[in-house]
Amino acid sequence: MTESLPPGGVVLEADELDARWADAWRPEQIAERLNGVSVPWCIAAGWALDLFRGEQTRPHGDLELAVPAAGFAEIRDRFPEYTFDAVGSGRIWAGAGAEELAATHQTWLRDPASGRFLFDVFREPHDGGMWICRRDQSLRLPYDAIIERTADGIPYLIPELVLLFKAKATRPKDRADFEGILPLLSRARRDRLREWLTRVHPGHGWAAELAAG
Repeated sequence: MTESLPPGGVVLEADELDARWADAWRPEQIAERLNGVSVPWCIAAGWALDLFRGEQTRPHGDLELAVPAAGFAEIRDRFPEYTFDAVGSGRIWAGAGAEELAATHQTWLRDPASGRFLFDVFREPHDGGMWICRRDQSLRLPYDAIIERTADGIPYLIPELVLLFKAKATRPKDRADFEGILPLLSRARRDRLREWLTRVHPGHGWAAELAAG
């Protein structure tokens, strides 16, 4: 992702965005379509926490997955009947080309017939098989250390990293997710999250709660 965004792009109002995400897919639909791909991928954000829990605990307005940026083409090729739009700073570039993809890290899959968005792809920085945190490039982990799987094989991002990304905004739903997951985290998971919070978001209030648990 580059420092400046390309020209163009459109801004959608919140109500229109909500309507166009109304048919977002579920994790099992993604897993079926991506069965057999060679690139490491995983469900991210709120759905990842519910996969870790083993049940859906709240409504989800969208579905997000993370892939290494260099592997995006393999993911894209599994959805030839759909269109990928680039997204950044509240703007959307329909049918994103190389310039828009290079300047952003989010990509929304759109049904060209209905205009509905179905899922969101985070194209993540990496060094070969090593994932790199886009908020602190000193945080690097092998993919097999950040991806876990449900009993039926759906890959999801480990809860420590999901919460690390949620810590930046701490919206009400992020706080609720933290409170819901905290009792389920082992001491080792809590310590990892506290260490990463200290590096990426120094002074964050969640660190004290993780230490006290």
